[in-house]
Amino acid sequence: MKFEPFLEGFILGGLLGAGLALLLTPSSGEELRNQLQSGAEKLRLDVETAASDRRAELESQLAALRESRKPSAT
Repeated sequence: MKFEPFLEGFILGGLLGAGLALLLTPSSGEELRNQLQSGAEKLRLDVETAASDRRAELESQLAALRESRKPSAT
């Protein structure tokens, strides 16, 4: 499906960005921890949103399939 490669790329990009931030940042330890915590929270919220959107899409598709399989009252 189209969603899986997006999610994999999103997660990989987040991890790569976090790693580069650790290597290249001129911040103090406390500032860096705060930035990492806020970045992790943003990533968690983004993943939850994407999962929720996908779940709603799949539930809609399932409902449509169930509706199409109902026997017609003839």
